[in-house]
Amino acid sequence: GTGAEPRLCIKGLTTSASLGRAGLDITELNVRPHEVVGVAGVAGNGQNELVEVLAGQRQAQGSVTVGGISYTATRRQAQKLGVRVIPEEPLRNGCVPQMTVTDNLCLRSFDRPKPDGTPRRWLERGGMLRRARAMMGAYGIRAPSPDAPINVLSGGNVQRCVLARELEGEVALLIVANPCFGLDVKAAAETRSRLMAARNSGCSVLLISEDLDEILELADRIVVMRGGRIVHEAAADGADAKSIGAHMLDAVGG
Repeated sequence: GTGAEPRLCIKGLTTSASLGRAGLDITELNVRPHEVVGVAGVAGNGQNELVEVLAGQRQAQGSVTVGGISYTATRRQAQKLGVRVIPEEPLRNGCVPQMTVTDNLCLRSFDRPKPDGTPRRWLERGGMLRRARAMMGAYGIRAPSPDAPINVLSGGNVQRCVLARELEGEVALLIVANPCFGLDVKAAAETRSRLMAARNSGCSVLLISEDLDEILELADRIVVMRGGRIVHEAAADGADAKSIGAHMLDAVGG
């Protein structure tokens, strides 16, 4: 339960300001196994910067550990520690649009060793196609064929592809940003239930979302980001949208 040791520990995390945006200045942020921590905030208050730091796309000072191990967000380290990042607008940020559905589904694992430990010397199309078909079945991905370019799919089906790829295998920590942005109601509901299933199986989930209803629905704990800082924290149980909204807008009465 949430009495467990935190799996993600962020301490004294700072980034320099850029392009008129405040840098990050996060004193402490933790996520435990079996827990969704929702990061609420009005767009442009450091959420993107936080995702970029955790995805290894932005330099930062301070301490980030995953399972007690210092985390520098290299691809190899993310694989080893079971860290997955699902950025917003996955077609632009989480996929290679001109590549096929199969290639995108297998991006994470095409260069992994074979089950017997020998390295893979080439892309094995047969094995990749089999895996892609299995993932398409399991996640209800609708595509003209596994060889169709992923950019012909609907937004919901692109998100299903990204979830299928990122939730495969042992996932310890999942960082997900605005996962339902632009999705229809059915695809959004499906996405949320996948995130809850990951949490229930023991994953730690950091959910960054501008949709306060989504955070209230999914999170166990809510933190509010404003100006690159965490300015408020509340248990989601009994959390009040009005009060969270007031902290987001810096409209909290003394």
